[in-house]
Amino acid sequence: MSTLTGQQIADEGLAGWTYLLGALQTRITTGNFAAGLAVIDAIGAAAERMDHHPDLDLRYTHVDVRLWSHDVGGVTARDVRLARAIAAIAADAGVALGHTGVSRLELALDTPAVAGVLPFWQAVLAVAHRSGPGLGDELRDPAGTLPTVWFQESGSEESRQRWHPDVWVDPAEVPPRIEAALAAGGTLVSDENAPRFWVLADPDGNRVCLCTWQDRD
Repeated sequence: MSTLTGQQIADEGLAGWTYLLGALQTRITTGNFAAGLAVIDAIGAAAERMDHHPDLDLRYTHVDVRLWSHDVGGVTARDVRLARAIAAIAADAGVALGHTGVSRLELALDTPAVAGVLPFWQAVLAVAHRSGPGLGDELRDPAGTLPTVWFQESGSEESRQRWHPDVWVDPAEVPPRIEAALAAGGTLVSDENAPRFWVLADPDGNRVCLCTWQDRD
């Protein structure tokens, strides 16, 4: 089964879901722990019937759901079907499903010596090294708990920022986040690569990228 592009996923019109870093995500606001458990139980039953299983994160007032097809490393029609089933479960339970505030974090290390430093970070973080087409070199936690670390070739001039975060959000989240960042004293360094990503900096010059699925392969 082939993976879907960001635009193909957007064309499905999955209200309340967003596409972040190769997976569909939503946050189901349940209001209390018991309601969250009931929703998870219903999702689990549906997942068993469909033989396709999401990643679930139960908190006191919400449940985060992440859907992707592990065997092909991306979102497929199976995930779209399960997303619709989960939306129906939420509607039946009378709870809200949405993506406001939902994001994914990656950490990028700018270095002229990727091959020299990558094994150190793999050892310290105790994660898996993945490489190949579409991946470059990245360190990914098999359990999905730690943020992915990727490496960006850079020059050796000082001073330079060595680490920078990439925050992946739904496209609709970008304008309010930029507005809030500017109001907090930050600057918009570049929108040259928008809508793929925007570069912002805090008052001390530390940079961060706001990233979306848009305008990507």
